[in-house]
Amino acid sequence: MESTHVATGSAAHSGMGTYLKPPKYRGWRAMPLPLLAAGAGIGAVVLLHFRDPHVEGSYGICPFYALTGMYCPGCGGMRAVHNLTDGRIIDSLHSNLIAIPLLFGLALWVGAWAVHAWRGQRLVLPKMERSTMWVLLSLIAVYSVFRNTPWGSWLAPL
Repeated sequence: MESTHVATGSAAHSGMGTYLKPPKYRGWRAMPLPLLAAGAGIGAVVLLHFRDPHVEGSYGICPFYALTGMYCPGCGGMRAVHNLTDGRIIDSLHSNLIAIPLLFGLALWVGAWAVHAWRGQRLVLPKMERSTMWVLLSLIAVYSVFRNTPWGSWLAPL
């Protein structure tokens, strides 16, 4: 790895994450990629608002569900975003419990990326400890299994 991509010294190992090299430009000249990412996200949310995923066949079918008949961790995610844009928060959480926190986390990350690019600062990629990653993956696996059981039917997508 080139030394320009990772900061040297104690900052690289302080638990804050990996520092990418600073952008060449500041202000509007540094904004194309963050704005493109934000525009793609906003466009997807607008599309989900106007084209209802509750209508069968409007976006196809989940391949995992088609093959196994079980819900994957993402099943109901598009319906959750659609319900959220309609202001039905409880229905949104019922469609997919993890989609909304993931959506807001992604929006915060893209926002931070845009602010850092505007200021000409380095983007800090979040660092995740191996134990934290395994805990999150385990929680997603438990969520996926539980929502496919009779006891977790309240987690099944609407």
